Amino acid sequence: MPHLLISTRIRLEPGPTIVGDERVDPEIMKYLGATLFHEKCNDYSEYRTDDCARIVLDKLENVGYRVVSMTGIGQTCIWLLHKE
Repeated sequence: MPHLLISTRIRLEPGPTIVGDERVDPEIMKYLGATLFHEKCNDYSEYRTDDCARIVLDKLENVGYRVVSMTGIGQTCIWLLHKE
C-alpha cells in the first residue's frame, strides 16, 4: 500500500495522531507504535498513536514515505504520504 493518510487535531498537547484505518499494513502500524481503536457510533476502526504528527512524519520519512500534500479542515490537519 503506497499511500498513507494521517491526521491530528490542533491542540496544545501532542497526539493522538490517526495513522490509518483497519486495512493499512499492520507492520507499518507496529513500527509507528499505533493501536487499533474503535470509537463508539463509527462503522470503522482506525489506528492511533500517542506521538505527535511531527514524530510520525519523521518515522515515516525514515522508511521511505514522502508528503504529497497537506491541508487543514477546521481544527484538523491532514497529510497524504506516498512511498515509491
